[in-house]
Amino acid sequence: MSVALDRHRAAPTAQQAANSATAEDESDVSALIARLTAEVNQVACEKTRSIQQITNQMKMLALNALIESSRAGAQGAGFAVVAQEVRNVGQQVETIARELESQLTNRTGNLMSSIARMTDRSRGERMMDLSLNAIELIDRNLYERTCDVRWWATDSAVVDCALAPDAAAVAHVSERLAVILGAYTVYLDLWLCDLDGNVIANGRADRFNVAGQNVASTKWFREARGLRSGDDYVAGDVESQPLLGNAQVATYCASVRAGGKANAAPTGVLAIHFDWEPQARAIVQGVRVGAADKARVLLVDSSFRVIASSDGQGILSERVPLNVNGQRGGFYQDRSGGLVAFHTTPGYETYKGLGWYGVITSVAG
Repeated sequence: MSVALDRHRAAPTAQQAANSATAEDESDVSALIARLTAEVNQVACEKTRSIQQITNQMKMLALNALIESSRAGAQGAGFAVVAQEVRNVGQQVETIARELESQLTNRTGNLMSSIARMTDRSRGERMMDLSLNAIELIDRNLYERTCDVRWWATDSAVVDCALAPDAAAVAHVSERLAVILGAYTVYLDLWLCDLDGNVIANGRADRFNVAGQNVASTKWFREARGLRSGDDYVAGDVESQPLLGNAQVATYCASVRAGGKANAAPTGVLAIHFDWEPQARAIVQGVRVGAADKARVLLVDSSFRVIASSDGQGILSERVPLNVNGQRGGFYQDRSGGLVAFHTTPGYETYKGLGWYGVITSVAG
């Protein structure tokens, strides 16, 4: 039902706000550290230059004193010793000042490097969490689709028509499917098929002339034909469906069984086509990574094929070279220096997921 999807859309609002605030906090901390480091370096340079100026004056005074003591002959010998010591002290102070400047600069540089590493790690972890959030949202939504198809497969009109598909039963079930579609706006169409893969009836006959078409060769029908009970279901990967105007759909199936009983003999297959593109787009475009990240949010299937993207590009055609290394979630830098974060589907209740991933890619800045 559309209400279910609206609930899912509303759910991440607080999390998105928190993630956005986190991104701003990280940016503020980085800016503060950069400013403090610049100020420390400036103070270090200014103070060491002042010390160097003083030591230069001391060395000049010591040099003048040495010259004058040499003119004074034996009477100035003691003063020459003092002048030489002053000169030595000046040189030592100058050396200390240079070392101090170097150490301060190195330490502030190391601090900036540490902060940068911490920021990158925090950013990567945040993007990974956002990837998980995106795939969790779609999982919870698709779990409801598996509930819908198993429920509607027991509808009396569906059960009766699958058993005896005469004209009256077909007309009645078509009306019933149309009523369901009116309430559940996330579906593009609902099909009732016989066990040979022939579409008996659909809910939007005025839009899609699919009655009489044979879908026995499709993967989802073959799998649905072999379901062991009415409690089982088939969840299909996203595909472009020619019979629905090449719309992007995720098809869910359940077997229709005699009397609507889970363990009775199968009499047909109910296939419901989830209107994938607008629902998935709402999820990926709802992820707030941060304007500075120049990020692209994706959902990819188990073969890393793009099935949703925040920029609308590459859907069902692009494959992401995702380097998961057997991990459920993580992040890494790609060859261009950009950040890639990912998390695989955790599933939701009885929906185990299809091995899909939430992915966020960020261009190197």
